[in-house]
Amino acid sequence: MRAYESTSFINATPEKVWPILTDAAAWPSWDSGVTKVEGHVGLGEQVTVSVEANPGRAFPVKVALLDAPGRMVFQGGMPLGLFRGTRTYTLLAEAAGTRFTMREEYTGPLAGMMFKSIPDLGPSFKRFADGLKRRAE
Repeated sequence: MRAYESTSFINATPEKVWPILTDAAAWPSWDSGVTKVEGHVGLGEQVTVSVEANPGRAFPVKVALLDAPGRMVFQGGMPLGLFRGTRTYTLLAEAAGTRFTMREEYTGPLAGMMFKSIPDLGPSFKRFADGLKRRAE
């Protein structure tokens, strides 16, 4: 399994961070590395995300899980499970704040081949985590 992950500690409760995280249309306003979001974050809804890390390409994903204020999951990929990307956003209460983790895993028979065409998302994930931290604090 191939994956990218970033984490940060945010000096705010999960209840304060959750509405910022789930307001995807506002992500571009807080230096998240996201340039545009189309659609509404709602269970079963489709959201299309454009990012600086892969300009000129938009990624349609389905909101597969919303478990306030702890976890949100986006999924996208190819038919028949040939390739699937699952991005999980987790907010875990820790001390007087929140441990935020964003992880994307790639699965399916074509995952190895597709992973080679995906740019290094490590810096983009870190930028998102750091931007969320600044916005919430």
